Formats: sequence, C-alpha cells, structure tokens
Amino acid sequence: MAGNLTTSLRCKARSRPMDRYDRLPPELRGWLARAALPWSAQSVARLWERHLRETQGDTMAALARLDLAERRMLAKDRPKVWGESYPATLC
Repeated sequence: MAGNLTTSLRCKARSRPMDRYDRLPPELRGWLARAALPWSAQSVARLWERHLRETQGDTMAALARLDLAERRMLAKDRPKVWGESYPATLC
C-alpha cells in the first residue's frame, strides 16, 4: 500500500506544535499550562520575546505582561461570549 502515499506534489513541512511547545523556556511553559486561553506556542513565544525586550530580560515582568494581555483579551471577548450584563472584573 506504500504506492498510495507517493505523489509528485510538493509537500510542505508539517507543523509540530508539541516540538515548538517543548522548545519554550520553562517559565513560559508553566505560564502556558495555567493560561485561561488556548494560546499557540508560536503566538505566545512572539509575545514573550517582545515583553522580554521591553522589560530588559526581566522574566517576572514579562510574565506579568502576559497576564495583562490575557486579561485584556478575556475582557474584550466578555460581551460577545457571556453578554453585556456579565460582570467586568477582569481588568
């Protein structure tokens, strides 16, 4: 049955999300494990790098900024998901 898998089409590299996750720094993996939103390893790594640059390498400050970014995203989606009357205690 191997012949069924042969093609002349160009194959694109397959994404391996767990490999990307495994390459994240331990602090970031810990934050991601506790996150309320389903962040991708790629998007959270981009934010992490930006926050580290902005905080001159202070990991605690970068983690605090990730918390703030997540709270803002939750607050933005709150009216669409739960309705306008839901309490806004996230920010």
